[in-house]
Amino acid sequence: MKLKRKKGFFSISAVAKMFSVHQQTIRLYEKEGLIAPKRSAGNTRLFAEEDVDRLEEVIYLTHQLGINLAGVEMIFKLKQQIAKMQKDMNKMFDQTTAELDRETEQAKQLSQESVKRLSRLKKSLKADTKQTQASVPQAQEKDQEQQEENWAIEYDDFQ
Repeated sequence: MKLKRKKGFFSISAVAKMFSVHQQTIRLYEKEGLIAPKRSAGNTRLFAEEDVDRLEEVIYLTHQLGINLAGVEMIFKLKQQIAKMQKDMNKMFDQTTAELDRETEQAKQLSQESVKRLSRLKKSLKADTKQTQASVPQAQEKDQEQQEENWAIEYDDFQ
């Protein structure tokens, strides 16, 4: 039921013509708190686009669907609660997503640090292994020399 409208503010008479309703009906909706148009310095009602959209919704609910004004008020309150809950859910989702992003980043950093440490340990182990392998023949030679010296000393003792 969206009507094409010009941008700007509308008077109560223009809005009444727009929706083919009596001005008193619009005043009643305002009195019931279903709409809240701004007022000019001369206390004339000024309907902005949002006010006209809301009035269009009130008229649709009452005239097309047959909902009474208390029901319309309840629908608007529920819509407001749903919008707030949606906003809160979006905020919680954004916070949770940000927290997960931080934790993921921390896990990546820890993983990278672990890989670097493992790489350093592997290099160190290779160097130690090479050094150990190089020193084994030297140690064997020293053991051989020591055994020969010990044998020579023992042999001298028997002579």
